[in-house]
Amino acid sequence: MNKITSMKTLLNIALLIAVSVSLTSCFNKKSPNYQYFPNMYVSPSYETYGAYPIFPGEQSAMMPAENSVPRGFVPYTYDDTPDGLLKAKADLKSPYEVNEKNLAVGNQLYTIYCAVCHGDKGDGKGILVQREKFLGIPSYADPGRTINPGGIYHVSTYGLNAMGSYASQTSEKERWQIAMHVMDLKASLLGEPGVLETAGKASAEEDADKIPETTGANTAGEIQNK
Repeated sequence: MNKITSMKTLLNIALLIAVSVSLTSCFNKKSPNYQYFPNMYVSPSYETYGAYPIFPGEQSAMMPAENSVPRGFVPYTYDDTPDGLLKAKADLKSPYEVNEKNLAVGNQLYTIYCAVCHGDKGDGKGILVQREKFLGIPSYADPGRTINPGGIYHVSTYGLNAMGSYASQTSEKERWQIAMHVMDLKASLLGEPGVLETAGKASAEEDADKIPETTGANTAGEIQNK
């Protein structure tokens, strides 16, 4: 009886070893052997830069269709030329209201993209200038410089001299918000009223111009009634 029991135990052990060997012998250390969620391991979609015969040139990353534009894209018609810059300074106006919210966003964006060269105050003394990585960056308040919102937007869109374009990092609205903050820095450097105060005065003057002059008409009417 004991011999039979021992034989059964040995057979069970041998069977267990055989099953274990058969299961582990097919393991691939470079990839999972059991995929409970296959789509997490093998994507059913095309990879961005994969090569597939269904695409022209077998490249899934194709150029956009001709004359197509990204969603939200605003065309910019001024040329990237000196004449285009002059025209932008003369004609281009911001479509956005000068208010505290836009100025606050412009301040944040300026700190991210501009202050390292132009300085937090717009005096041309950014950290890269102080470390002599770039030299000759003028202040916004330097005499002879024509700095206005249209010119700032144009330069941030195309770049100028050593400054590159920021059109890929910022949206159309964000570049206008940066322009508002730059104009505010310029006013501060010159000791002039800020853009909020200036915009408020301009708005008040426009409202005053819209008030009809009714005093003379009322007087004439009163005279006729008498």
